[in-house]
Amino acid sequence: MDLGHGTLVWFSKSFGLFYLIALSIITVAYVYWPSNKKVFDHSAKSVLRNEDRPWR
Repeated sequence: MDLGHGTLVWFSKSFGLFYLIALSIITVAYVYWPSNKKVFDHSAKSVLRNEDRPWR
C-alpha cells in the first residue's frame, strides 16, 4: 500500500480543516449554551469582587 506524499498531504489538510471547523462549532455551542450562563456570569463578577479602590 503505497500512498504518495501528495495524497497524505491532501488528507491531512482536509482532516485538519474539518477538525478545526468542528472544534469551532463545539466551542461556540458551549459558550452560548443557556445552562452555562450562570457560570460565566459568576466568573466575570468574581474578578472584580471587592475592588472599590486601587490595589495599593
